[in-house]
Amino acid sequence: MALTDSEVETLNSLKRGQVKRYRKDLLHERYREGEARIEHLGMAIPPEMRRFMVYINWIDTLVTSHTDRQQVRSIVLPGEDEPDAALRSMWDASNMDTQLSMFSDDSWTYGRSFFSVGTNESNADFPIIRAENPMEMTAKVNIRTQQMDAAARFYRDPDTGQNKAVLYLPDVTIWVDRENGKWVEKDRDKHSLGVVPVIMHLHRRRSGRWVGKPGISILMPLVDSVTRTMTNMQFGQEAAGIPRIFLTGVAQGDFVDDKGNPIPRFEAYWNALYLLKKENAKAGTLTPADLKNFETAVMTNGKLASSLTKLPPDYFGITTANPSTEGAIRGTESRLVRSVEAFNAQVGDPVGWTMALALRFATGEWVEGNRVRVDWFDPATPTVAQRMDAVVKAKSQGILSREGAWDELGWSEARKDKERRYFAAERAESIDPATELITRDLAMNYADPA
Repeated sequence: MALTDSEVETLNSLKRGQVKRYRKDLLHERYREGEARIEHLGMAIPPEMRRFMVYINWIDTLVTSHTDRQQVRSIVLPGEDEPDAALRSMWDASNMDTQLSMFSDDSWTYGRSFFSVGTNESNADFPIIRAENPMEMTAKVNIRTQQMDAAARFYRDPDTGQNKAVLYLPDVTIWVDRENGKWVEKDRDKHSLGVVPVIMHLHRRRSGRWVGKPGISILMPLVDSVTRTMTNMQFGQEAAGIPRIFLTGVAQGDFVDDKGNPIPRFEAYWNALYLLKKENAKAGTLTPADLKNFETAVMTNGKLASSLTKLPPDYFGITTANPSTEGAIRGTESRLVRSVEAFNAQVGDPVGWTMALALRFATGEWVEGNRVRVDWFDPATPTVAQRMDAVVKAKSQGILSREGAWDELGWSEARKDKERRYFAAERAESIDPATELITRDLAMNYADPA
């Protein structure tokens, strides 16, 4: 079946949007990977020093500090209190812990991230869920209904180099190739879902806008500043940081070996001992420059970065001689923890929508209201002893049940099942066979005749 005019126009429109964002996306990707090039290194730095540039990748520190603390505890259907086993199986089948990490990383880097859901030909019970590259993915959203009308993934075949695309529409998914400047359909899957099988998350979206803002943008100017400072420090160290020896009353021709051959300039530079024959010859040492000002500049940038990103100062190398106590660590991380909790609340919605869509692929039924709830582990970093002490106290006062205590400790459902089996085995071992026989006989003798 050939593409309709409407489908071709949708592809072209989505392609234009991808091309328009490409340069900014590429810049943010280079910052994220630590491959950015600073435009201006400073007036005192010669151009050849650019290859000595030291890139300080605080961007990675910012992103991983959030994504590493983002761990899903359970996935719950609407109206239920217990995690849903089927959803958890789908989660594990698609390695969603890894996919979620990439999804969140993309959100911080590009300001948007995508999940796609598709049929698994090998096992229909476990739909394929994967995080899509935002540089390849683009979507069209209806502003009035706040629903996605279409999405497309544009990519290049790694073997043939041919440009390809996948067009996602509410009722059909179409695979196309770019041939002779035109889109040519190769395959079509009429799934009749009624919705586009793509979920988009926009980072720090403002009301009335369907554009996300990269989370790393707040730190990019400071990364440029500290990178420039470290590169300048290298140049300062080479130019004035090493003690210089000066000689007066001698000429270059005076530096010869025992045979009268001139000593190479580099070798003469590093000689620790000079034999000066001329009476007016003198040698001395120039005091090296103090590079402490560069350290001060780096620390200043680190404090500003800590203030803007809500990360503890030691994440940027600002430490004290004495190690911090547990309370101090939790105090410095309080803003980071709250930031991760807010980020989890934002990401929880698209993750829930994705799992509801996966359930639709597997069962053919929609979740009521598309309201799949995602519960998260505590993003704080308390010690095991501290957490256990709080849980034991709560259980001893009757505030928590045994199962509730396990939840507070962050145990997975698999770990809970294992612990239940351990308890059952302990109860079985503690029963005396003679007591068990008497109990059974009494139960039979005094049983209700009815």
